[in-house]
Amino acid sequence: MLKRTLIYNVTMVNEGRRFKGGLLIEDDRIERIFDDESLFSSMPAGTGINAEGCYLLPGVIDDHVHFREPGLTAKADIESESRAAAAGGVTTYIDMPNTLPQTTTVEALKQKRVLAAHKSHVNYGFFVGATRNNIDELRSLNRRKVCGIKLFMGASTGNMLVDDEEALDRLFEQARLPIMTHCEDGAMIAENMAACKAQYGDDPDVALHSRIRSAEACYASTAEAVRLAKKWGARLHVAHISTAKELELFTPGDSRITAEVCLPHLLFTEADYARLGSRIKCNPAVKTAEDRDALRKALTDGRISVIGTDHAPHTITDKQGGAARAASGMPTLQFSLVSMLQLVDEGVLSLERMVELMCHAPARLFNIEGRGYLREGYKADLVLVRPHSPWTLTPNKIESRCNWSPLEGRRFNWKVEKTFCNGYLIYNNGQITDETFHGQPVTFDR
Repeated sequence: MLKRTLIYNVTMVNEGRRFKGGLLIEDDRIERIFDDESLFSSMPAGTGINAEGCYLLPGVIDDHVHFREPGLTAKADIESESRAAAAGGVTTYIDMPNTLPQTTTVEALKQKRVLAAHKSHVNYGFFVGATRNNIDELRSLNRRKVCGIKLFMGASTGNMLVDDEEALDRLFEQARLPIMTHCEDGAMIAENMAACKAQYGDDPDVALHSRIRSAEACYASTAEAVRLAKKWGARLHVAHISTAKELELFTPGDSRITAEVCLPHLLFTEADYARLGSRIKCNPAVKTAEDRDALRKALTDGRISVIGTDHAPHTITDKQGGAARAASGMPTLQFSLVSMLQLVDEGVLSLERMVELMCHAPARLFNIEGRGYLREGYKADLVLVRPHSPWTLTPNKIESRCNWSPLEGRRFNWKVEKTFCNGYLIYNNGQITDETFHGQPVTFDR
């Protein structure tokens, strides 16, 4: 028997357009979209949802998360973080390879997919990590099942640091998948850290983190990645741009060399260390207010293509210490959509542009099949949000296992009411509706 759900009296935002109407879900897909009330008022449906006053968006696709499983599950795991995703309107995530073991082989990728199939509340995909010697392994990957290659250029994460010219040339020349780079110059960072330790001791104050992982270190590495991509014609996506100067390297409308900005660099500046300390320590570091404002401007001028989170949960114990000892990374996945809706209210970008950056663009740039849009025949990955519904973030609302957020105490004006994943109402007004429901692996049209 077909399962039908009609959402009506709702304002839909999709592909640059905002309109009042209704949407019919049939099983796991969008069956019909109506922009005239008379067309859907008499439509039969197993369940009807009167969404007056709400906005219906495609489910958010986050192209950059660290769910810590396998091997680091004291911090987080696929179950806990995908629960946070569902609560935040994120219906698809792409997980990074720096787990234990690292996802640098076909076998490790298979094992992670098995874990997700049994544990993930929403849809999932994975990057595979590049090393100095696994290019042949990367070439053997099924391109329809892998989002891309994650490359750490000059920023060490276990054995995934690739910083010698020969290995980088070979990777950019031979890669058959998009390359997503973490760009920070390791030699510059080491020199800066040594200078700070000499002046301030073994664990310099966290406020010095942006001096150690400097704007110059980011620009030098990003410029090198862009140079290599142009030299070999590779598809390059630079992760978590954090400086105004890096933006000079990107051209609006270029689909081959693109940039991601992540939530921390849109919300925080180095001035916030005084209030939040190591809770906002991340790599690359948050920078100046001028850098943040330039990144916000680039959301609308085409130089930024995607908004991600770099969701990186740590235990609060791991976050103790300064620039040398405190772990880098913060959990932001559950509150990324409401945070960006806050920037919409502040006039930083339009609601239509936010949907482009968080839903359409990740699907388009990575060729994700059948998701990321409100289109008939597409998977019914949807989020229903309500404006003018103020609430304050307190720890009891956090789904991530680490149970803290740098956004605690912040007041939001938008609320995620319902999240549909593959047509199923997985999150409803503060609750996961079915613990046994699992998302699907996304596929890529290549």
